[in-house]
Amino acid sequence: MLRFAFANLLSRPGRTTLSTLGLTIAIAGMVGLFAIASGIDDMLEESLGEVPGVVVLQPGAPIPLFSTLPAVWAEEMQQIEGVHVVTTEAWARVNMLDGKNVFSPPRLLMGIDIPTRLQLDHGVYPDKVEAGRFLNVSDIGHPNIVVSRQIADDLRKGVGDQVQLNGKAMSIVGVYHTGALITDMTILAPIDVVRTMARIDPGTVSCFYIEQFKGVAAETLVERVQQTFAGREPSSWQPSALTGLLANPGEAIRDLMQRTSEETLRDPKNHEPVAEADDAEPPLALEVYSVAQFGDRFNDLSMDLDLILGLLTGLGIMIAVFSILNTMLMSVTERTIEFGILRANGWSQGDVVRLITCESALIGLAGGVLGVLLGWIGTQVINSVWSDRAHLYAGPMLLAFSLFFSIAIGMLGGLYPALRAARMSPMQAIRRG
Repeated sequence: MLRFAFANLLSRPGRTTLSTLGLTIAIAGMVGLFAIASGIDDMLEESLGEVPGVVVLQPGAPIPLFSTLPAVWAEEMQQIEGVHVVTTEAWARVNMLDGKNVFSPPRLLMGIDIPTRLQLDHGVYPDKVEAGRFLNVSDIGHPNIVVSRQIADDLRKGVGDQVQLNGKAMSIVGVYHTGALITDMTILAPIDVVRTMARIDPGTVSCFYIEQFKGVAAETLVERVQQTFAGREPSSWQPSALTGLLANPGEAIRDLMQRTSEETLRDPKNHEPVAEADDAEPPLALEVYSVAQFGDRFNDLSMDLDLILGLLTGLGIMIAVFSILNTMLMSVTERTIEFGILRANGWSQGDVVRLITCESALIGLAGGVLGVLLGWIGTQVINSVWSDRAHLYAGPMLLAFSLFFSIAIGMLGGLYPALRAARMSPMQAIRRG
């Protein structure tokens, strides 16, 4: 049956080739698109997989760049059972490098508290320095920075060179390389220098990173920190009114209506809010995540991205299905007499269905193999040419799924023509032919 089906396809090479190419392009596009979302997951696992501690942010802040917390809380966190080191960070965006505006790829400036950072067992960056040195206590108060290899290559600078960063001259004392896109977009500097450059209040930090003692689970540490600070009332992070309105007008309007309704609950005489019930839950003082949980927040983005990419891929798949459907319908129409003769010689309806389905499955197999190969090569080329801008990952699971999906699509495209051919009686098929 398989040999017969293969011979039938080769007898019409032009039509078979066009159908195969249509499916090849659709599957290659599918591999490439879903490699974007897979690349985000792989990048997060690569960047955060070896970091055991927890991150403490302002409630509602999506990332440390938008978070503000009191710096004095570090002393209280250090007293929590199981805490090894509490280190503070101040984050700012790099807007200009050597007089050039920075937009894509983005660059972030992370101010670190050097003494506590050097106490970490898993500091990530110190272990990845490949030229020069990491920051030490002698750098406190001095405009010294450690940059990634990608940033150094882009600037064509090295250890000992100066860089104009947001208008301030900074000296490169070290170059690191982690191999992960997220961490390699960061420039490290002493926290006091970053506070001055970004006009950050000396009494605040962007976030805390807490490393626990060995044997203490990150989830346990998260609960202890949350319990210690339960009931505190720092202000939750909110985007600016204009930013919120532009980014999500519906959400901004609902927020405005909510604040307006809250105002109506105030006593008109003294403008004091109405007392809340005694059993109301206290507001979150801060949000605490293990590094794995912090990565899960980005995985939510990748799930939404999967949905969007799936819709885009669906368009190409539909075109491929109709291409196969057209090919098999034309083949069935041209071979009506052949099917009549086969039925007259003892072939059953099931045999005819299996023959045509086998032919369409072979188109699906050929298109799948070529599409998977083309998609994988495309991801490797993109990762090689734009290594500092993109990270695509076409893993074995994605490639295997794409191949089997292509075969299934091929069989689906040939199902209707197969049923149509099988329903004809031998004499009806011969007369129609």
